[in-house]
Amino acid sequence: MATENPYIKQFPDMCAGKTVLYCHGFGSSGQSGTVTRLREVMPNARVIAPDLPIHPQEAIALLRDICQQEQPSLIIGTSMGGMYAEQLRGFDRICVNPALEMGETMRAHGMTGTQQFQNPRLDGIQEFYVDKALIKEYREQSEHRFEGINDEDRQRVFGLFGDEDTTVDTYDLFHEHYPQALHFHGEHRMNDKSFMHSVVPVIRWLDDRQEHRERPIIYIGIETMLDAYQKPASSLQKAVRLLIEHYQLYFMAPCAQYTTISAWLEKHINVPAWHHTIYTYRRDLLYGDYLISRQKESDTMTTLLEYGSDTFKTWEDIIEYFSRLGGQ
Repeated sequence: MATENPYIKQFPDMCAGKTVLYCHGFGSSGQSGTVTRLREVMPNARVIAPDLPIHPQEAIALLRDICQQEQPSLIIGTSMGGMYAEQLRGFDRICVNPALEMGETMRAHGMTGTQQFQNPRLDGIQEFYVDKALIKEYREQSEHRFEGINDEDRQRVFGLFGDEDTTVDTYDLFHEHYPQALHFHGEHRMNDKSFMHSVVPVIRWLDDRQEHRERPIIYIGIETMLDAYQKPASSLQKAVRLLIEHYQLYFMAPCAQYTTISAWLEKHINVPAWHHTIYTYRRDLLYGDYLISRQKESDTMTTLLEYGSDTFKTWEDIIEYFSRLGGQ
């Protein structure tokens, strides 16, 4: 049955038949809004989301036991859950705003005294108490981050960090150990928009890698993306959201514009442009399926879609063209 949420879109093939483990944040539960999003987006995946014990040693022991029994294809953790997810070695993981210094985060934000759970828990408990001893436990658990990681593990972990997160800022710490660290537009708590635009593409990348799935390639020239005021062209961002569902997108710009274009893409395209930007003067050497360009490319090894022509005057025309292709 289709989701009633206007921002959430279902992808029945994403992680179909696979087990996904979700690790929730501090004071939350396995009934959080993020769990609902995951189950809506991936209706044919099995999403496991346990209520984590308050004591961190018990929580990590529970998660490791679940991993041993269930062998999840993917682990996703947010905030405190991101700290735990990072420590679950040997699995593909996505750590969203991971609280890698959880004890310090609790101290800095005054997370002491009686606390209310933000979401209902299966055991019915509604509140818990945080004292200095518990904060010490979290500080000690945080110190186990990055233990025993190897080169293979470094490639299996993504870190997503909201550029408006005022609660946790561990990007630099994470990036010292893992190369796949990305910023996304959003706060500490994800909403539907930041989840769909930032987390879902990474889930898709990992699922494609696991399945050895290759998608048709579309190259997009930067000159088609900017309007006269250097803002995103009309319907560009809509097109990127739709095309990335079926295609591998690469964004192209001249080498001399590296600094300017890199900043522009991070601001306006964000996660889909991460490691998907090519700086070149030789578009004729690109090998792929489609090239969207304002320039009349000669001898291109792709199908050329000339942006601004009578056939492709706008991005809406391009959206219509690819919608008819159905992912081919």
